[in-house]
Amino acid sequence: MAVEVVEARGGLFKKFLRLPWRIYRGDSNWVPPLLPTIAAFFKKKHPFWQHGFIRPFVALRNGEVVGRIAAIVNHRHNQFHNDKTGFWGFFECEENTDTAQALFERAEAVLKEAGCNSALGPVNPSTNDECALLIDGFDSPPTIMMPYNPPYYARIIECCGYRKAKDLVSYIIYHTDRMPEKVFRVAEIARRRAGIQIRPVNMRRLRDELEKIKAVYNDAWQRNWGFVPMTDEEIDHMAQDLRHIVEPDLVLIAEHEGEPAGFSLTVPNINEVQIRNRGGGLLGFALRYMLGRRKIRRVRIMAMGVRERFRVRGIDAVFYAETFRRGVDLGYTEGEMGWVLEDNKIMRQTIEAVGGKLFKIYRLYVKNLAS
Repeated sequence: MAVEVVEARGGLFKKFLRLPWRIYRGDSNWVPPLLPTIAAFFKKKHPFWQHGFIRPFVALRNGEVVGRIAAIVNHRHNQFHNDKTGFWGFFECEENTDTAQALFERAEAVLKEAGCNSALGPVNPSTNDECALLIDGFDSPPTIMMPYNPPYYARIIECCGYRKAKDLVSYIIYHTDRMPEKVFRVAEIARRRAGIQIRPVNMRRLRDELEKIKAVYNDAWQRNWGFVPMTDEEIDHMAQDLRHIVEPDLVLIAEHEGEPAGFSLTVPNINEVQIRNRGGGLLGFALRYMLGRRKIRRVRIMAMGVRERFRVRGIDAVFYAETFRRGVDLGYTEGEMGWVLEDNKIMRQTIEAVGGKLFKIYRLYVKNLAS
């Protein structure tokens, strides 16, 4: 029986949020989303809405939700890249190509009405958030803010006319994999010769620290594929989301004569706690986090960047050496590094040089809407 695709409002929006519980029933690697965090993206007070919009849709069969998608327009992306790209995300679907096709047709119609000539996804709702589709590495749960999905998603998305836009990769390193001594030597030389000081973030002066991080982020990533500068409000919002879980000793700022030269953001993998919060509620997570935070064993290096004029000075080696040492001292035993663009050869070679092993592969898809 064919499905009907309608905008998810009121009670249907609640079903939009709860659909993953149907899709991933029985999947022991699935980590339930924190429902308040997902719902917040769809409220106009979220900073994303200052430069874009998100419209959620569900696919209904006999009154039951069997799929969902969101059409996303990000004006900030299009202004920065001077293009007309539309986006889709928050995709979940039963194993049925016709259902997926109906969802994409509805989302694409919204994007065309907004003047977009291509559709890129999945992004939830931008590349600064959770994005891409897992295509290799289904044998373990996802790390914090990394995607997870059924293996069949790639097939049904490709059947709907989408092709690869870009692959993203992540690496894993274990504390038992001794980081090569040359990394520590390079790090020490960089400290002395380049006059680089590495220090942890000062949470008591978070506002000032965020200004430094923003300056580095919007400089260091500006030439990366898919990059979109974050607004002050978006950085503040992300900081508020992360401040209660970060280990300040793992958020590092590199400075040269007091000027920010780079930063590294490493966070505990709270998914090791959230995977047991099967209801997806904030209270359930908070209780499990208080009881289980010291049992978390993995961290994720979410971001590591050096401003262009401070590159080729070994600052990246200092970040890796310091993060490895501090992480082990704090009791963590493994770290996921990523995501990294597949064609970022310098970053990938650096990660492999410090002992990182390829862990998972993710894919962003694109479709031409102009024809």
